[in-house]
Amino acid sequence: MTKNECFSLGYIARRVGNHGELAFILDVDDGSRYKKLESVFIDLNNSLVPFFIKKIQIKGTTATVTLEGIDSIDRAEELIKKSLYLPLTALPPLKGKKFYIHELAGFTAIDKTFGEIGKITEVLDFPHQTILQIKHGENDILIPAKEEFIISINRDSKTIELNAPEGLIDIYISKKEVDETEKETDEE
Repeated sequence: MTKNECFSLGYIARRVGNHGELAFILDVDDGSRYKKLESVFIDLNNSLVPFFIKKIQIKGTTATVTLEGIDSIDRAEELIKKSLYLPLTALPPLKGKKFYIHELAGFTAIDKTFGEIGKITEVLDFPHQTILQIKHGENDILIPAKEEFIISINRDSKTIELNAPEGLIDIYISKKEVDETEKETDEE
């Protein structure tokens, strides 16, 4: 299993008790979804190593976990600050305008005004905002991935329909391209 086939679940924050229990900090909206988690991958020296879960108790986004084979303070200490991963297949499918950051790369972006503007090369996840990076010719167009700008997401055709704020796309593309797009729109 590689990191490209997984998503980050969180990290191991500290040891709990004297028998190897660990506190996981889950980087998720709803920790209760993981109350029946049977295993997890832990990043050990850039390799994802599977660990089976003997016991898990979740409160909010913190989980107290007992892992098979981790039964002492010393063994638990070795795992502190290590990252946790789960396979992408463990994510529930999303519908409508909701999306996982990893899934939109490669989608074709279609703007309500400009039509097809390019392929999403990356989804940039910043603390206060998620940005779609769209390749348009030699340029990149950056559009906030806000629900109000997303008209629809079609996972079958791998397209995302957008209504970018007025003037935003103009910043990234040349005046000639804008004129050609407007001409095509007028002819329709």
